[in-house]
Parts: sequence; C-alpha cells; structure tokens
Amino acid sequence: MSARNSGDESIAVIGLGRFGSHLAESLSALGHDVLAVDRNAQQVQKWSAHLDQVTQADATDEDALRQLGIADLQRVVVAIGASVEASVLTVLALVELGVPQIWARAISGQHAKILSSVGAQHVIFPEAETGERLAHLIVTRMLDFVEFGDAFAIAKLRVPESLVGHSISEVRLLDRHGVRVLGIKAPDESRFRYVSDGLELVRDSTLIVEGTIEQVQRFSLIS
Repeated sequence: MSARNSGDESIAVIGLGRFGSHLAESLSALGHDVLAVDRNAQQVQKWSAHLDQVTQADATDEDALRQLGIADLQRVVVAIGASVEASVLTVLALVELGVPQIWARAISGQHAKILSSVGAQHVIFPEAETGERLAHLIVTRMLDFVEFGDAFAIAKLRVPESLVGHSISEVRLLDRHGVRVLGIKAPDESRFRYVSDGLELVRDSTLIVEGTIEQVQRFSLIS
C-alpha cells in the first residue's frame, strides 16, 4: 500500500464492526490510506463500497497479516469487540510482526490489562468514553465536553446570563471560577476567535473554556 498524500502513513483497521468501520471512514476522510480487514465476508462486502481497501482475512493468523503487508505499517488499530480471544491473538500477531504502534479496543478493564500485557501500546474504551462524555452533557449546560488526563477538560457552552454585558477582564473567570476562556463565537459569527480582556460578553455567544473537570462543571451551572 502507498500513502495517499506525501508524508502520510498507511493505517490498518482490523475489525469492521460499528466502531471499526466508522474509524476507518474517519481516517480515510482525513486523507490517510486505510486498509480495512475483517474475517466476515458480509462485512467486507458491505464496506468495500465505502472504503478503498477492504479485505477478508483472519487477523489472528500472523502469516495472513504478513501477506497483506501489515508488517510494513507503522500503525494498526485492532477494533475487534465481539471476541476477546480474537482481539488478544490479533495483538499478539502484530507484536510478532514488529508493528511499532498498536492501538487496541477494550471492552472491560480485564481485557485492557491483557491487551497491554501482550504488547498493545494504546488501549481505548470507546463505549466508556462516549458514555462518560454524554453523562457530562446531560447533567450540565455544556454543549460539548472533552476530558484529558489529570482531570483536565475543555468545554463548549453558552455565555451565562449573569455575565452578559460584562467584559472578560470584569468577570475575572480564572480568579473566580478557575477556568480560562480559549475562544468565543458571537451569535452572528461562523468561527471562533481569540478573546481580549476588553471583549464584552454578548448574550447567546458560545465560549470555549479550559480548567479541571470540577471547575468546568461548576462554571457550566452558573445561571
């Protein structure tokens, strides 16, 4: 396989369930050459019309992966969720092939420990991460929410009514609430822009703020 754009590296996604297929589509949309692999012929047929390179193979078979050229790739995502055994054996095969970056989907804490112990450098919990993010959106006024390590978060939310008509310097968000404004978008604007101390907060404007999860949550509840 060759990269679609100069300097891009090809990526393999193994497992074309709901998570794997959407991931493969997203990577392709970002301009990457994606090799999608699944052992199920129906899944391969379904996604061959949407992805450039889709092939049927048993990903637990090291020789089959080698024949597909996966040993030459820098990054492979194991998106298998239906079978823990197949997931683990696929990671083991990729380790034996010497793939430098192996991303693997886990469906439980024990599964994650096994994947890490056999050689997966990055273990992800897409369902758990989505559920946690949705919970934050349901119980607060946040429009969007992204959590990072060390309890840090970035959120998108409307300007609280009590702050409308005040300037950034007047409301002193960092001192009073522990959050920093990264960007703002007025109701009639299509893009976010950086803020200045003298900028007046307008009703229905959208803010991007950063802070600890607790601080961002508290700020989002201000009326």
